[in-house]
Amino acid sequence: MMVNCCGLLTASKEPVPLKSIEVEVEVRDHVATVVSTLNYENKEDKPIEAVFVFPLPGDAAVCHFSAKIGQKEIVAEVKEKQKAREEYDDALSSGQQAFLLEESEQSPDIFSLSVGSLPPGESASISLEYVTELAVQADDGLRFCLPAVLNPRYQPQGSEGSEVAIVKVTSVPASLVPYSLSFSARVSSPRPVSKVESSCSLDPLQYLNTEQTQATVKLAAGHKFDRDVELLIYYKDAHQPTAVVEAGQASAKPGTLMGDPVVMLSLYPEFPQAVMSSVAPCGEFVLLLDRSGSMSGACMESAKDTLLLLLKSLPMGCYFNIYSFGSSHEHIFPKSVEYSQETMEEALKKVGEMTANLGGTEILRPLKDIYSQPCIPNQPRQLFVFTDGEVGNTKEVINLVKRNSGSHRCFSFGIGEGASSALINGLAKEGGGHAQFITGTDRMQPKVMQSLRFALQPAVADISVKWDVPKGVAVTVLSPPITALFQGQRSLIYAQLTVKSHLISRIFRAAEGCVTVKYSLAGHPSKSQLNFSLKPAEDTGLTVHRLAARTLIRSLEMEETRRTRQQNEGVKKKVVEHSVQSGVSSVFTAFIAVNKGTGKAIQGPLVRRNVPTGLRECALFDDNMSYYNSADDCEDIHGFSYGECEEAYDGITVIRPAQPPRDPFLQLVSLQKASGCWERDPALAAALGKTSEEVENTKPSGVNQEVWATILALIWLHGSKMDAKDEWELLAMKAVSWLRAQNAPCVTECVEAGNTLLDFKVKKDALGL
Repeated sequence: MMVNCCGLLTASKEPVPLKSIEVEVEVRDHVATVVSTLNYENKEDKPIEAVFVFPLPGDAAVCHFSAKIGQKEIVAEVKEKQKAREEYDDALSSGQQAFLLEESEQSPDIFSLSVGSLPPGESASISLEYVTELAVQADDGLRFCLPAVLNPRYQPQGSEGSEVAIVKVTSVPASLVPYSLSFSARVSSPRPVSKVESSCSLDPLQYLNTEQTQATVKLAAGHKFDRDVELLIYYKDAHQPTAVVEAGQASAKPGTLMGDPVVMLSLYPEFPQAVMSSVAPCGEFVLLLDRSGSMSGACMESAKDTLLLLLKSLPMGCYFNIYSFGSSHEHIFPKSVEYSQETMEEALKKVGEMTANLGGTEILRPLKDIYSQPCIPNQPRQLFVFTDGEVGNTKEVINLVKRNSGSHRCFSFGIGEGASSALINGLAKEGGGHAQFITGTDRMQPKVMQSLRFALQPAVADISVKWDVPKGVAVTVLSPPITALFQGQRSLIYAQLTVKSHLISRIFRAAEGCVTVKYSLAGHPSKSQLNFSLKPAEDTGLTVHRLAARTLIRSLEMEETRRTRQQNEGVKKKVVEHSVQSGVSSVFTAFIAVNKGTGKAIQGPLVRRNVPTGLRECALFDDNMSYYNSADDCEDIHGFSYGECEEAYDGITVIRPAQPPRDPFLQLVSLQKASGCWERDPALAAALGKTSEEVENTKPSGVNQEVWATILALIWLHGSKMDAKDEWELLAMKAVSWLRAQNAPCVTECVEAGNTLLDFKVKKDALGL
């Protein structure tokens, strides 16, 4: 699997017909429409077939595909996949130009584009359009991601997809991608746009109106394909519940999905504070860490720091275990153990010794091992999965999580550029949890701690959705039933509105509807309600319909994997039918376009050209400076993992950045006891920037050493780390609970003395004391 770095850049050896990619994004509130234009040119003296394998967001609905040759535009149709492939092959064999776009059968976030029979000297522009929802982040930002990096996916031996032809990905280091990318976005919302941020360099945000509800932003020139293009969009009042009703397609038959109005509801339940604070936290926390070779370096160090914070923040009385995986998997304890000072220290010692030395990314086996363990009574299981997502058997993994979703919640974290959005989002969605992505310079800790806060929230039960619409209107819900609700997390619901009588259609536009979500929270009945107008919104195109069709198609595809062969044929037929009617891609269909107007066959044999995809930089070369497609390839070729290469093979050079000194914050956190307190210790004094003598000499007389140390730690956190409060808030709550249980005298005096020592002005009330 070695690739010569220079070959793809040398025109005489391996010409690349893809010249540039232009991407235009239209963001409306929390939905994005993306148009990508791929410009091809054949500079060879032979006709070619160019094949490009590339990533898209896993939940995207591809809804348009066309090709422009000269002044002629050919619009593709959605057809059953096998028929589309046969039509494509027939076109090529008869000398006609053809274009085929299809979704990978292993993972819905990988697409393959084939541009066939491009004659010598000819150019073609391929236009691809998709719509996608934007996920809400921990800080209320909406995340849009244009995947620009596709790392090779590890396909485990013996998995369901291993007998299927795996999509061949031709990869090069991102800095060697031989085509350019231009990117621009237009953002509009009923609420003002506060700011737009990115891990990539952007030109300044340009507002288009005085209300600041419309703005444009562009990627700065010279972007390299070394990272996904991520935009974080911030609106004022982003958490307001909303409803958008979209009119049906005029040419579609009434009563069908595309012919009827469709409503998209965005709900944000607010849980009563009294209920939230009264619930005693408990649970079984199972942490599953990717230790494959591709996690080496900064990813692994960040993950280990995050596990430290997680373990320090767990509540007394819970149970936990840590699994790690690569080609094989390990666990720290044979089964989950009760959280205590002893078990926490043992786990932290093992975590400190972990390296990314377990080979390929085989996540299925450790998941099966976890699910084989019986659940602990009255301790709801919470699974945290940390991975860079470079797996080939995505659907098989997600199906396993779904089959076990009744016994646990799954929280997933995609680490680094090129993490599979289909895997990360799918794990959380089917596991009733929450998904997070950590890219670029993002800190993993605040995102993981938000998910821990979600996990500590009581599980919501008995969820029901009731619709109240005018008589004569029927509601068909297209989204799968809601299985998880969290404080502050958005839930999207799509529904088709069918008007049953001609009379109601006249008053439909002036009518109102109402949806009520009822649920039980820790035994307390609660509800969330939203009233909405049935009048269709203007200028939404068919975005909502396409997202609704995508939701329905994905639900049916998941259903297809759990039924008998005969039942599967019926499900497949439904998927193809919905896909063709809506023009939205599926695993069983493909977009096919044939240029039938050329009239003359192309001369000469057709030469295949694989267009390379960028993958994240991996400083791993052998003696010949040949590049490994991923760190996992090292294991395939030499029989040992990336992390072992320095000792095992002297021809390998592994370049790692120097590790910075330990952060005082993490040093302070590492010294906290499982109960929540700190002990007076020279290491604590050093983390506080003081000597042991200074800490001892300023302690008020008669005060317990642990009480004094714990108050100092809390003052330091509030005084110097308020910008990272999301990371330490839970462990500070443990410390405050411990202090209260001590009924310690002189707390006010200790706070005053601590402020004097540390030169802060933190009030006692701010500490929660």
